[in-house]
Amino acid sequence: MSVPVVHAVTDDIIVARGDFLERARGVMTALGARGAVQLRAPAMEGRPLYEMALALAELQRSTGCWLVVNDRLDVAAACGAIGAQLTSRSIAIADARAAVPPPSLRLGVSVHDADEARRASAEGASWLVAGHVHDTASHPGEPGRGERFVADVVAAAAGTPVIAIGGLRPAHLGALRRAGAHGAAAIRGIWGAADSARAAGDYLSAYDADP
Repeated sequence: MSVPVVHAVTDDIIVARGDFLERARGVMTALGARGAVQLRAPAMEGRPLYEMALALAELQRSTGCWLVVNDRLDVAAACGAIGAQLTSRSIAIADARAAVPPPSLRLGVSVHDADEARRASAEGASWLVAGHVHDTASHPGEPGRGERFVADVVAAAAGTPVIAIGGLRPAHLGALRRAGAHGAAAIRGIWGAADSARAAGDYLSAYDADP
């Protein structure tokens, strides 16, 4: 099962919108098996997060688009998500592997430098999310690290797929692929668009246009 090349990552504001599930349906349909929705909502309590994850897991089954739950390994395993994304606030990947061994749940790890990438790859990460590549509102006052950073992470990852993140638009995907990235993740570039499904499709089209 190939790691998706376009990841649509949420935040607390996005998931609080009344039309979120409708938008998610459009995004997951547009991306299909080549995409993932990463449910990231750190401020949401466990029960509503689980209920939302269940709804997205149903869309996962009907569209083929992966559901990945950010940080909450318990919610990911309970709802039937394909994967979980481990971050700096999560348990270590070795502990996660012991709790939920493969292939029942695939595990991504967020990394911020080559050393973290090397360690996560050695510990069995299914993919790495590396950022931030360009300036982004998610990291105010912190300049983006650029495509050279992506290339360094890819080299350290020893074959583990690298998903770039941070201020990415479709126009960036060619340079990212040339730097060795397996794919790209976006938050506002997809969910902030008037038509999120079309925006998701634009990322896939840009990915295919510059192999």
